[in-house]
Amino acid sequence: MSTRTPNPEPRPEDLDSTVEEIVRFVAEQAPAVAPAPTPSADTRRVRELRAEVAEAHVLLDLQGDAAPLLVDTDRVRRSRKRAAEAARLHALAQDPAARAWQAARVRLVLTAVALTALVGALAWSTTGAHATLTRDMAERGAAWWGAWLVEPVVSAVLLVVVGAKAFLAARGRVLRHRHLTVVEAVALAVTLVLNTWHHLPWVAARFEPMQLLAHAVGPLVAVGAVTVLPVIWTAFAELDHGLPAGPTAGLTEGLTPAKYSGNATASAPAGDGLTGRLAARARDLIAAGELPADPSANRLRTALGCGMDTAREVRDALRGGAA
Repeated sequence: MSTRTPNPEPRPEDLDSTVEEIVRFVAEQAPAVAPAPTPSADTRRVRELRAEVAEAHVLLDLQGDAAPLLVDTDRVRRSRKRAAEAARLHALAQDPAARAWQAARVRLVLTAVALTALVGALAWSTTGAHATLTRDMAERGAAWWGAWLVEPVVSAVLLVVVGAKAFLAARGRVLRHRHLTVVEAVALAVTLVLNTWHHLPWVAARFEPMQLLAHAVGPLVAVGAVTVLPVIWTAFAELDHGLPAGPTAGLTEGLTPAKYSGNATASAPAGDGLTGRLAARARDLIAAGELPADPSANRLRTALGCGMDTAREVRDALRGGAA
């Protein structure tokens, strides 16, 4: 005979408790699910716009300051430097000493060019003269070699006259003498004849104008140089650069003997010495109407027969006496 354990009927309360435990267990074993993101107002576009607005406010504050506009750029500084240099060079060009120095340089260049042309012309004339003198010589003897010296000797005399005239013209004295004029004319005529004789229409077997012109170039250029060089030097000597006599007194004092009458020393007072005597003579000429009331240095140089430096001192003495 078996014995069975009776199973009691489950109660409703027990069923509810069991269900709750099962639900809790399942909930604990299930994987955690991330919550859905909530929308935020601080997005990338918002951050960029906020930075742009902040930057704009800072730029507006900085743009109100004009300090950057007052700072010179490198280009402006270079332009300022060039303008300042040009202004100083212009002011220096108006200085009497600078003007005198510039005139001396120009005179030297012109003289060098004229003398170069003169020497070249005489060298060309030498070949033409030698060809004329040795035309009938069959052998190269002493006469043939000596013919090379004819034109240089004539040219040397001509250069002496031209050099003397040019140098004295630079010192305010125009050298005029009939003997010098005759020597110049004869020397140039001899040079021209020696170069063109065998090419003249009535001498040449066949006249060729270009050959005549080519052999006449040397003498013609020499005549031009001899004519214009003293005139140019005289014009430069008559330039008035406005140099005062006082500042040069320490440089010229004691260099020129008292008996020299071309240029008086700058340290001589207006009423004493050569300058005073010439000033008194100039006043007499002004009173006689031979000179204007305020004569220029060039007029005084011509009327008194003195150098340009002395004429300037006399002019200053007359103006100082008038004052």
